[in-house]
Amino acid sequence: MADKSSPLYLGFDLSTQQLKSLAVNSNLKAEYEVKFDFDTDSRGFNNKKGVLTDEAESEVFAPLGLWLQAIDAVLQKLRDEGMDFSRVRGISGAGMQHGSVYWSQKGEQALESLDSSKSLEPQLREAFSHPYSPNWQDASTQSQCDEFDKHLGDETQLAVITGSKAHHRFTGPQILRFRMKYPERYEQTSRICLVSSFLASIFLGRIAPFDISDVCGMNLWDIKAGAWHEQLLSLTAGSNETSGLKRKLGAASLPEDGGAFLGNISPYFVERYGFDDSCAIAPSTGDNPSTILALPLRPLDAIVSLGTSTTYLMGTPHYKPNPAHHLMNHPTTAGLYMFMLCYKNGGLAREQVRDSLSPPEVSEPWQKFDQVATASPPLGQSCDPSSPMKLGLFFPRPEIVPNVRAGTWRFIYKPRTGALMAADWMTWNQPEDDVRAIVESQFLSLRLRSKDLVESPTGPNAHLPPQPRRIYLVGGGSRNAAIAKIAGEVLGGWEGVYRLDVGENACALGAAYKAVWAVERSPGESFEELIGGRWKETEFVEKIAEGYQEGIFERYGLAVEGLDMVEKEVLKGEKNQ
Repeated sequence: MADKSSPLYLGFDLSTQQLKSLAVNSNLKAEYEVKFDFDTDSRGFNNKKGVLTDEAESEVFAPLGLWLQAIDAVLQKLRDEGMDFSRVRGISGAGMQHGSVYWSQKGEQALESLDSSKSLEPQLREAFSHPYSPNWQDASTQSQCDEFDKHLGDETQLAVITGSKAHHRFTGPQILRFRMKYPERYEQTSRICLVSSFLASIFLGRIAPFDISDVCGMNLWDIKAGAWHEQLLSLTAGSNETSGLKRKLGAASLPEDGGAFLGNISPYFVERYGFDDSCAIAPSTGDNPSTILALPLRPLDAIVSLGTSTTYLMGTPHYKPNPAHHLMNHPTTAGLYMFMLCYKNGGLAREQVRDSLSPPEVSEPWQKFDQVATASPPLGQSCDPSSPMKLGLFFPRPEIVPNVRAGTWRFIYKPRTGALMAADWMTWNQPEDDVRAIVESQFLSLRLRSKDLVESPTGPNAHLPPQPRRIYLVGGGSRNAAIAKIAGEVLGGWEGVYRLDVGENACALGAAYKAVWAVERSPGESFEELIGGRWKETEFVEKIAEGYQEGIFERYGLAVEGLDMVEKEVLKGEKNQ
């Protein structure tokens, strides 16, 4: 039984559709867990799946009042469950990356003078110069992205400086568009936050600085220099005079310590909910950086999130930027970086192939998919590893990696000669051949784009080719044994493929662990050391498939070259249209 007097640490996850909160104790045991669903629990907003849309402008955005309503509601739910807020010694959070919040001239004063007898939403209505935050699904900034990509020469140079090429959702292009569309509101803006620093600001009672990892999702931060990039600020501000934008962004230097003490909790929460006034606020980070904190991830371990979209996360000591992926500062460990790939087409693409095999309303819709995937040989080949391979791209939605329209492309690749040809009904059996090909194509893309960041193991496994140590699968797709098997065959992982079972709360859990580390660490003790010493792997991790398999892994290495050719062929066709 939990000790009701022991310290608690709160982690929050402000995502597109929900606000979640999870409380853990010093031993990392979860004691409380609540959520607020933006569609079903909110009042007075017409959001759908957490957002509002303007299809004519390709805009997707969320009302800030909805988030404020959610914060009060989640705390009330925790109170209703019997939580004693005086036990909470630290708070951290995770926010969906890239979204921006625009505070008015009255913003900070409003935060500092909150009346504990009233809820947050009505008191902070005048605290923002713009009542909405652009969501990561927003696609309204193509012209601004084009400007960012060419401003330093090309998209490669932008990635070298900021860790990423320009993307619709990134904050720099979004601020540029906001300034151009709403010049008066931009002038009235005193400070700009990310979703993560917005969350920290609410609990702190004043505007919090950006997190050292999340700031890398803006296309404005020079990662190696550890400072704002003057030319990119000039582009965003529309002038060589960048002092105004710098004031809006806040501190010119950010704490590299992800567990830095930002200050004690706002008196509002002390008086309204009974928090102890010594409760520490640590920096909140982005949702993806927080995910890698949900376990003591070692360098070269990889997390593959198999949800509606597919996300690939890995810690690495190497800064090797490329327009095809993202690199960000690690959220807790200076000198490490977080490698990230994001794909729009994940579970949706797999489900589309599944439904072509059997009607989705059957009781076990994945059963036939799994049977076909398991029975099909790797790459549709015969026993001869040099025989033709079946490779495809399956994009029900426009994709960003590579940047192509929605569509399906099927090819036959001959590894012996390097020849590539479009498949036809004689060489490709639809839909059966699609089953294994869709899963292989997704994992081959991950391997293609991460190959320069993985290394061969040391010690007794030093003879193995470069690959991750472990592959951790999370999300709905992690429960599929056939998908896990193919993940190990394609990606390797000399210690195997594991399912990380933290429910739907990886981000909130990572934030709570970060709060534990921030408050309880000894001088110089790293996140991995403290959390690794307390984390009980058997409670959260299960080995579900073998990783590296000699011969098969090397065969997929040839397929990586083929997939690269497939993508280039498709992109060439797009340019010719």
